[in-house]
Amino acid sequence: MGKHRKLSLREDSSSSSSSKVDPYKKPYSSSASHHARNSAPHHQKHQDLQQQQQIGKRPTFPSYLETPNLPPKMKLLCEIIANTPSLGVETVLEDTGIRVSREDVEEVLKLSYGFPGPAVKFFRWSGHQLNDKHSPYAWNLVVDLLGKNSLFDAMWDAIKSMKKEGLLSLATFASVFSSYVEANQIQEAIMTFEVMDQYGCPRDIVALNSLLSAICSHGNTRHAKEFLGIAKDKIRLDADTYAILLEGWANEGNVDSARQTFTEMVADIGWDPRNVLAYDTVLTTFLKGPDGMHSVMKFFDTMRDRRCYPGMKFFKAALEECLKKVDVKTAQLLWDEMIGKNCCSPDTEMYNSMIALHCYVKDTSLAISLLDEMDTSLAISLLDEMVYNGAFPDVQTYNILFQFLIKIRRLKDASTMFSEMIKNECVPSHANCSSAVKMYMDGGDPYMAIKVWKCMIENFHSQLEDISNFLVVELREINKVPEAVKCAEDMIDRGIKLSSSSLSKLKQSLTKSGKAFVYDELLRKWKTH
Repeated sequence: MGKHRKLSLREDSSSSSSSKVDPYKKPYSSSASHHARNSAPHHQKHQDLQQQQQIGKRPTFPSYLETPNLPPKMKLLCEIIANTPSLGVETVLEDTGIRVSREDVEEVLKLSYGFPGPAVKFFRWSGHQLNDKHSPYAWNLVVDLLGKNSLFDAMWDAIKSMKKEGLLSLATFASVFSSYVEANQIQEAIMTFEVMDQYGCPRDIVALNSLLSAICSHGNTRHAKEFLGIAKDKIRLDADTYAILLEGWANEGNVDSARQTFTEMVADIGWDPRNVLAYDTVLTTFLKGPDGMHSVMKFFDTMRDRRCYPGMKFFKAALEECLKKVDVKTAQLLWDEMIGKNCCSPDTEMYNSMIALHCYVKDTSLAISLLDEMDTSLAISLLDEMVYNGAFPDVQTYNILFQFLIKIRRLKDASTMFSEMIKNECVPSHANCSSAVKMYMDGGDPYMAIKVWKCMIENFHSQLEDISNFLVVELREINKVPEAVKCAEDMIDRGIKLSSSSLSKLKQSLTKSGKAFVYDELLRKWKTH
């Protein structure tokens, strides 16, 4: 699997090159020959401006100006290419006295896509130093930068020279496919595939998948499917072929076409547990359809009966959908199947979704049991399994459960959760702290309320007045006046506004107990802050 992904320009069949042919004497010439007789696609001859207009706006490319820590030599070479007219590039380069390696040439070309003419002159100039032994990767970069600038005549000249030196590879043609598709010349990309065997590169399934990938990745899956109807008579399709089409339909949101392609895939190559990418893609696509989860589960049941399962992409998307619909039954079924059959390892985000889902339906015991799987210090264990899966509770995990425990007034469990959160440096949210202070005061645990409040004022710096004044007044109401005074002093010291109403209520209690002097000191602090 995975062969259909875009091929790297480095994927060459040769490790060296020796070229004494210069195909770039007139890289912009409208009369430049870009293929051997009848051996390459037919192209109209265009000037540079016309070629750029084929794809509209001039494309943007990575620049040396955006590359940090570029060595001085590389920067100077890139500056010359970027700021010197093509005719003068070689002279200016020669005057610098710089010597370059094959690796230097590759790095400079990668940062010079925006200046194809001068870049080609640099390539020729550096060839003199390297005895015309540029690396195959450098040649592929030249082909690619010419193609990406829609300079197809010069691109084919380079390909001809590479052919003479035996440097052509599938990576070269993958670049050509991509360039034509980006220029919206899909037929030219297809014609390139048709003639690539004349250049020593086989028209096999890997090459076909490379072409299809280029076409589908630019939103032209329909064209890829049409061509496949012709190509499949000569080339045996594989799982990657269908995976590419399915991914294309998925990106375009075409559920009906995805369903048709999936049916064709099963009829052609059958069911295969290794074909995870295709199953993953098609089920994820069905999630976006009108039938949504209903359609997904029908296909999922069929796949499960044949021991074929999708992967993590679908599983995450399905859990998110279940969370939106509060569909705990489907979520649990998928969880048991996917995790139970070791189809994928849940990460923290997935555990968070499941915990939140069960909290929403008030299935407390199951929510807690899921948390148990996330850390031994919170409950039982399974730490070894979780470490193996790379999943650990994060601040969101804790906050989901802390919020839920506070909401259902399981204050003892919430206190344990709070302690674990602080120990693991996961601070409860502002809203959760505020709710907890109120709930602990209402539940008769003022010291826990104070503990949460102190955590809140240490970690947040705004919207603290309401809850702080609430705590002072409530502590005073249950005759915890010393604690109320300490909280009030802390508020004043931190610049949290203590209301005159709260201060007045403290005065009543302190005066009544014969401690007016405490109030006087508090009032003095209040006035000076």
